[in-house]
Amino acid sequence: MARLGGDFMEPLQAIAREKGVSVETLLESLANALLAAYKRRPDSAEDAEVTIDPDSGDIQVWAQDLDEDGNVIREWDDTPTDFGRIAAQTAKQVMFQRIRDAERDLKYEEYAGREGDIVTGIVQQADSRYTLLNLGKVEALLPLQEQLPGERYGNGVRVKAYIVEVRRTNKGPQIVVSRSHPGLMKKLFELEVPEIASGVVEIKALSREPGIRSKIAVASNDPNVDPVGACVGPRGARVRMVMSELRNERIDIIPFSEEPAEFVARALQPAHVREVDLNDATGTAIVIVDASEQPLAIGKEGLNAKLAARLTGWRIDIGTGEEAAILDSVPIDEDEDQPEAGQGEE
Repeated sequence: MARLGGDFMEPLQAIAREKGVSVETLLESLANALLAAYKRRPDSAEDAEVTIDPDSGDIQVWAQDLDEDGNVIREWDDTPTDFGRIAAQTAKQVMFQRIRDAERDLKYEEYAGREGDIVTGIVQQADSRYTLLNLGKVEALLPLQEQLPGERYGNGVRVKAYIVEVRRTNKGPQIVVSRSHPGLMKKLFELEVPEIASGVVEIKALSREPGIRSKIAVASNDPNVDPVGACVGPRGARVRMVMSELRNERIDIIPFSEEPAEFVARALQPAHVREVDLNDATGTAIVIVDASEQPLAIGKEGLNAKLAARLTGWRIDIGTGEEAAILDSVPIDEDEDQPEAGQGEE
């Protein structure tokens, strides 16, 4: 019989408590490592198992004879005389490795399945490829393509980010986060607007050009609650908090409508829309505005129309009332239809 001794078991138990790992898990790993060490001896039995008494630290190697079905038919103590020294050396190596593995597993389990959550991290490293955020026990990776255009992150700055992926690696969990994902804006509104957090107000649709401009469509499940007013907040305080976190990204908040034509018209705010004609076959919304409203409806570099199209799911073509009038006034040349009629008569 070999023994780890009480002087080893006490710190082992302390480490297990500190790291959140059970003593049984550590002892099981140690037993497997000691069994591997025993098997490397030239006089070892083909089949054996190692037992460790968690109270005393006593270690025994039980050699076994098995039948064809794998049942133990004979067992005897085959603990080597020098196994105590081997056990002590192996135990230290196994404990440290198993503790590191257990810590990585615990960190992974803490974040596994949290894709879609929002986290706050402290910038600890930033370069042209990515930024590392310290989340406390783990680091999060903020790749360049997930950052806001032109945003710079100084060391020690606190930023909020959206978890897009949690990967298990040999070095622990790798958490990939985003500042440009539409989900970040949704989560920020949930934090700032109690009516959204409680479900009274819903974000029905959201489109975003990160760092520049976004549109969100909101609806209320309570007729007494104005969804737009709830999101804007007293004197605009709530929406300003979200904008501030996103480096003053402009946010248009519009009331959602179940009527597609009305929804398209609202999505093009702040432009005033005169008419919307929907073509279900092509998924196109023909929008008529006054000539003075057309630049506003289209937006700088077409951004307002682009965000409205993403928000509603309709392809949007914007024309003016004058253009529509011109089209309506173009006469139809009835003579051009005559050949087809003639061919039909043939």
